[in-house]
This record gives sequence, C-alpha cells and structure tokens, in this order.
Amino acid sequence: MMPSFAEGIFMSMRAIGTWVGIDHAAEPGLAVTRERLLHLAPAADAAIVAGIAGRFDELADDHDVTTPRRICHFLAQAAHETDGFRTLEEYGGPAYFARYEGRRDLGNTRAGDGVRYHGRGIFQLTGRANYRRFGELIGIDLEGKPERAKEPETSLRVAFAYWTERTINPAADADDVERVTKLINGGRNGLAERRRYLEKAKAILF
Repeated sequence: MMPSFAEGIFMSMRAIGTWVGIDHAAEPGLAVTRERLLHLAPAADAAIVAGIAGRFDELADDHDVTTPRRICHFLAQAAHETDGFRTLEEYGGPAYFARYEGRRDLGNTRAGDGVRYHGRGIFQLTGRANYRRFGELIGIDLEGKPERAKEPETSLRVAFAYWTERTINPAADADDVERVTKLINGGRNGLAERRRYLEKAKAILF
C-alpha cells in the first residue's frame, strides 16, 4: 500500500535525516500529548493518560515508533486493550483469572499463577513467563512484583518492549490493522473497535 502524502513527506524527511546523521525522532507535530490522548479516548482515566503522555515520545523514539502510521496503530491497540485508557488491569476476579491456571504455554507452572499473573498493563501482559521476560527487558522484577505491571509508566515501557519484540512496525507500515491485532492479541478480538480507534488516531495526528 502506498503511503499517504503526509507520510511520504515525513518519510523523505527521515531519509534526509539519516543521510546527514540526524536521529530518527518523531517531528513535533506527532507528539503524543495528554490532550491528544483525551481526544482519542474522552473517558480516559486522568492518571493513566498523564503516565502515558509523560514518556510516550521518548520511548517511541527508542523503539522507532516515530512515523504517523506506527504511532496511530500503537495508540489504537493501546486504546482498545485498556478500554479507552480507563484501566491497566484485566477485568474480572480470581474465579475468572483461574482460567489461566496451569497454562504452561504462559509459564504458569505453580499453583496460583493464573490469578497472580493475570492481564496487566497497556497490552495486558499475561502469564509468569511473560512477566519474567518483559521484566528482564525493562529492568524491573515483574515476576516477583507483578502489581508493578499496571503502573502507567511501567506498562508503557512493557508495551513498547512487546511491540519491538513482536516486530510490529512492518505491519503498521503496511497499515494492516488485522496483522497488528493478531500480533498484539493473538487473534481478531475487538477488531472493529480497533479500526475505529485507528481512524480516530489518524484524524488527530495526520
């Protein structure tokens, strides 16, 4: 799929930046601010929005999520997974989280792991193995302290680490929301809402 006119200009600017040795930071017009997040999700929790906006641009630069499409796809997935930035923890209680008990594919090999390592964070980190892996990547003991995964800043760091680990940028570059969704969620769950958030994000940032 061909890039939009705005993306074409931005990509050309990035190419020039590479040639002269300039970092691939997003241009100021693409900054993810508290105001833009609230425009995307008006009912969002203020603390969650503040935590995400505070370090989004810095972490996006670190993970090369710096083009309009990459940022929009990231935000669309994040908005859906957090119920419009209203929660950083999976809905449900112990009885519901028990469905993760004994899931060796998630690394849940000990009694109580299903509840202890239920979904938390922007992309709903789930399972002992994932808490261990992404905790190691960001330098926080999430396996030992799983509650930290729902801290806004920590959850943002995990989300970007996951985005990079799963190599999601190419799917975002292709504007393939189904592929991005599969890489984030493992299927097509909530695809219609993810599409709506994506179009709204594009209207805000493009």
